[in-house]
Amino acid sequence: MAIYDITVPIAPGRTPTYPGDPGIEVSSWAAISRGDAANVTNLHFGAHTGTHIDAPAHFIEGAPGMPSLPLDALVGETLVVEVPEAALSVEEEHLAAVGDAARVLFKTRNSDFWEDTRGRFREDFTYISPAAARALAERGVRLVGFDYLSVEKFDSEDFATHLALLSKGVVIVEGLDLRGVAPGRYELLCLPLKIEAGSGDGAPARALLRTL
Repeated sequence: MAIYDITVPIAPGRTPTYPGDPGIEVSSWAAISRGDAANVTNLHFGAHTGTHIDAPAHFIEGAPGMPSLPLDALVGETLVVEVPEAALSVEEEHLAAVGDAARVLFKTRNSDFWEDTRGRFREDFTYISPAAARALAERGVRLVGFDYLSVEKFDSEDFATHLALLSKGVVIVEGLDLRGVAPGRYELLCLPLKIEAGSGDGAPARALLRTL
Protein backbone atom coordinates (compact mmCIF):
# COMPACT_ATOMS: atom_id res chain seq x y z
CA MET A 1 0.00 0.00 0.00
CA ALA A 2 1.65 3.22 -1.19
CA ILE A 3 1.32 6.44 0.82
CA TYR A 4 1.76 9.84 -0.81
CA ASP A 5 2.41 12.93 1.28
CA ILE A 6 0.68 15.72 -0.64
CA THR A 7 1.39 18.38 1.99
CA VAL A 8 3.41 21.48 1.18
CA PRO A 9 6.28 22.06 3.66
CA ILE A 10 6.11 25.27 5.70
CA ALA A 11 9.39 27.18 5.75
CA PRO A 12 10.26 30.89 5.71
CA GLY A 13 11.61 31.97 2.34
CA ARG A 14 10.57 28.70 0.70
CA THR A 15 6.80 28.53 1.06
CA PRO A 16 4.79 31.17 -0.83
CA THR A 17 1.98 32.95 0.98
CA TYR A 18 -1.08 34.59 -0.53
CA PRO A 19 -0.57 38.37 -0.88
CA GLY A 20 -1.91 40.13 2.19
CA ASP A 21 -1.72 37.05 4.42
CA PRO A 22 0.74 36.89 7.34
CA GLY A 23 4.27 35.88 6.48
CA ILE A 24 5.95 32.80 7.88
CA GLU A 25 8.22 33.18 10.89
CA VAL A 26 9.88 30.24 12.63
CA SER A 27 12.19 31.03 15.51
CA SER A 28 13.84 29.35 18.46
CA TRP A 29 12.00 30.04 21.73
CA ALA A 30 14.21 27.75 23.80
CA ALA A 31 17.33 25.82 22.82
CA ILE A 32 19.44 23.17 24.51
CA SER A 33 22.49 24.80 22.89
CA ARG A 34 21.71 27.96 24.89
CA GLY A 35 21.38 26.11 28.16
CA ASP A 36 17.63 25.48 28.10
CA ALA A 37 16.20 22.15 29.15
CA ALA A 38 14.60 21.47 25.77
CA ASN A 39 14.26 22.77 22.24
CA VAL A 40 11.03 24.71 21.68
CA THR A 41 10.19 26.33 18.34
CA ASN A 42 8.01 29.41 18.02
CA LEU A 43 5.67 29.45 14.99
CA HIS A 44 3.96 32.47 13.46
CA PHE A 45 1.90 32.21 10.28
CA GLY A 46 -1.66 32.55 9.01
CA ALA A 47 -4.35 29.89 9.11
CA HIS A 48 -4.25 29.63 5.31
CA THR A 49 -0.53 28.86 5.04
CA GLY A 50 0.72 25.98 2.91
CA THR A 51 -1.67 23.04 2.78
CA HIS A 52 -4.80 24.20 4.57
CA ILE A 53 -8.56 23.84 4.86
CA ASP A 54 -11.16 26.55 4.30
CA ALA A 55 -14.28 26.49 6.44
CA PRO A 56 -17.51 28.33 5.47
CA ALA A 57 -16.59 31.04 8.01
CA HIS A 58 -13.70 32.04 5.75
CA PHE A 59 -16.04 34.00 3.45
CA ILE A 60 -19.47 33.86 5.11
CA GLU A 61 -20.08 35.81 8.29
CA GLY A 62 -21.70 33.68 10.98
CA ALA A 63 -21.19 30.45 9.03
CA PRO A 64 -19.78 27.28 10.62
CA GLY A 65 -16.09 27.32 11.51
CA MET A 66 -13.35 24.71 11.58
CA PRO A 67 -14.47 22.85 14.73
CA SER A 68 -17.80 22.03 13.09
CA LEU A 69 -16.42 20.50 9.89
CA PRO A 70 -17.45 16.84 9.51
CA LEU A 71 -14.41 14.59 9.85
CA ASP A 72 -15.92 12.02 7.54
CA ALA A 73 -15.67 14.55 4.70
CA LEU A 74 -11.92 14.75 5.28
CA VAL A 75 -11.25 11.02 5.28
CA GLY A 76 -12.32 8.54 2.64
CA GLU A 77 -12.23 7.54 -1.00
CA THR A 78 -11.05 10.36 -3.23
CA LEU A 79 -10.69 10.90 -6.95
CA VAL A 80 -7.65 12.72 -8.36
CA VAL A 81 -8.59 14.38 -11.66
CA GLU A 82 -5.83 15.68 -13.92
CA VAL A 83 -6.65 18.85 -15.84
CA PRO A 84 -4.82 19.49 -19.14
CA GLU A 85 -1.70 21.59 -18.68
CA ALA A 86 -2.94 24.23 -21.12
CA ALA A 87 -6.03 24.93 -19.01
CA LEU A 88 -5.85 28.19 -17.09
CA SER A 89 -9.08 27.42 -15.29
CA VAL A 90 -11.02 24.31 -14.30
CA GLU A 91 -14.28 24.43 -16.22
CA GLU A 92 -17.40 22.28 -16.37
CA GLU A 93 -15.92 20.41 -19.34
CA HIS A 94 -13.19 19.08 -17.03
CA LEU A 95 -15.71 17.49 -14.66
CA ALA A 96 -16.65 14.58 -16.90
CA ALA A 97 -14.39 12.23 -14.96
CA VAL A 98 -15.79 13.22 -11.56
CA GLY A 99 -18.82 10.94 -11.78
CA ASP A 100 -20.28 10.27 -8.34
CA ALA A 101 -17.08 10.96 -6.41
CA ALA A 102 -17.67 12.52 -2.99
CA ARG A 103 -14.16 13.98 -2.80
CA VAL A 104 -12.23 15.40 -5.75
CA LEU A 105 -8.66 16.66 -5.95
CA PHE A 106 -7.69 18.62 -9.06
CA LYS A 107 -4.16 18.21 -10.39
CA THR A 108 -3.29 21.11 -12.69
CA ARG A 109 -0.20 22.86 -14.03
CA ASN A 110 -0.02 24.46 -10.58
CA SER A 111 1.58 21.37 -9.06
CA ASP A 112 4.79 22.09 -10.96
CA PHE A 113 4.99 25.49 -9.23
CA TRP A 114 6.08 23.70 -6.04
CA GLU A 115 9.40 22.91 -7.75
CA ASP A 116 10.33 26.56 -7.10
CA THR A 117 11.57 26.79 -3.50
CA ARG A 118 12.20 30.56 -3.53
CA GLY A 119 8.85 31.35 -1.90
CA ARG A 120 7.59 33.28 -4.93
CA PHE A 121 3.81 33.59 -5.20
CA ARG A 122 2.44 32.93 -8.70
CA GLU A 123 -0.43 35.20 -9.72
CA ASP A 124 -1.01 33.24 -12.94
CA PHE A 125 -2.15 30.06 -11.21
CA THR A 126 -4.92 27.93 -12.66
CA TYR A 127 -8.17 28.32 -10.68
CA ILE A 128 -11.66 26.78 -10.51
CA SER A 129 -14.29 28.77 -12.36
CA PRO A 130 -17.49 29.72 -10.51
CA ALA A 131 -19.53 27.65 -12.99
CA ALA A 132 -17.43 24.56 -12.29
CA ALA A 133 -17.67 25.19 -8.54
CA ARG A 134 -21.47 25.40 -8.75
CA ALA A 135 -21.57 22.21 -10.80
CA LEU A 136 -19.44 20.39 -8.21
CA ALA A 137 -21.75 21.51 -5.41
CA GLU A 138 -24.80 20.43 -7.40
CA ARG A 139 -23.25 16.97 -7.86
CA GLY A 140 -23.09 16.58 -4.10
CA VAL A 141 -19.30 16.65 -3.85
CA ARG A 142 -18.32 17.01 -0.19
CA LEU A 143 -14.68 18.04 -0.56
CA VAL A 144 -12.72 19.81 -3.28
CA GLY A 145 -8.93 19.83 -3.16
CA PHE A 146 -6.68 22.06 -5.23
CA ASP A 147 -2.98 22.30 -5.97
CA TYR A 148 -2.35 25.97 -5.25
CA LEU A 149 -3.07 28.42 -2.45
CA SER A 150 -6.54 29.36 -3.70
CA VAL A 151 -9.33 27.89 -5.78
CA GLU A 152 -10.28 31.46 -6.70
CA LYS A 153 -9.01 33.46 -9.66
CA PHE A 154 -6.33 35.88 -8.49
CA ASP A 155 -7.70 39.34 -7.73
CA SER A 156 -11.32 38.17 -7.81
CA GLU A 157 -13.63 40.77 -6.33
CA ASP A 158 -16.73 38.65 -5.74
CA PHE A 159 -15.13 35.37 -4.52
CA ALA A 160 -17.79 33.48 -6.45
CA THR A 161 -15.87 30.19 -6.51
CA HIS A 162 -15.39 30.09 -2.74
CA LEU A 163 -18.98 31.12 -2.11
CA ALA A 164 -20.39 28.53 -4.52
CA LEU A 165 -18.64 25.76 -2.58
CA LEU A 166 -18.67 27.01 1.00
CA SER A 167 -22.32 28.09 0.93
CA LYS A 168 -23.24 24.46 0.15
CA GLY A 169 -21.03 23.05 2.89
CA VAL A 170 -18.32 21.80 0.54
CA VAL A 171 -14.96 21.57 2.33
CA ILE A 172 -12.10 23.23 0.43
CA VAL A 173 -8.51 22.00 0.74
CA GLU A 174 -5.93 24.29 -0.85
CA GLY A 175 -2.17 24.11 -1.27
CA LEU A 176 -1.86 20.45 -2.23
CA ASP A 177 1.28 19.08 -3.89
CA LEU A 178 0.12 16.49 -6.41
CA ARG A 179 3.32 16.25 -8.47
CA GLY A 180 3.95 12.64 -7.59
CA VAL A 181 0.35 11.43 -7.81
CA ALA A 182 -1.23 9.87 -10.88
CA PRO A 183 -4.93 10.40 -11.66
CA GLY A 184 -7.20 7.82 -10.10
CA ARG A 185 -8.87 6.74 -6.89
CA TYR A 186 -7.17 6.87 -3.49
CA GLU A 187 -8.00 7.13 0.18
CA LEU A 188 -7.61 10.68 1.49
CA LEU A 189 -6.56 11.46 5.05
CA CYS A 190 -6.58 15.21 5.64
CA LEU A 191 -6.85 16.54 9.18
CA PRO A 192 -6.63 20.21 10.17
CA LEU A 193 -5.23 21.56 13.41
CA LYS A 194 -8.03 21.71 15.96
CA ILE A 195 -8.00 25.48 16.43
CA GLU A 196 -11.02 26.69 18.40
CA ALA A 197 -9.95 30.32 18.83
CA GLY A 198 -10.48 33.06 16.26
CA SER A 199 -13.17 33.10 13.58
CA GLY A 200 -12.68 29.44 12.63
CA ASP A 201 -11.99 30.44 9.02
CA GLY A 202 -9.36 27.80 8.36
CA ALA A 203 -6.39 25.81 9.57
CA PRO A 204 -3.18 24.22 8.27
CA ALA A 205 -3.49 20.49 7.63
CA ARG A 206 -1.43 17.39 6.88
CA ALA A 207 -2.77 15.62 3.81
CA LEU A 208 -1.98 12.07 2.68
CA LEU A 209 -3.20 9.80 -0.09
CA ARG A 210 -3.16 6.04 0.22
CA THR A 211 -3.66 3.57 -2.60
CA LEU A 212 -6.83 1.53 -2.29
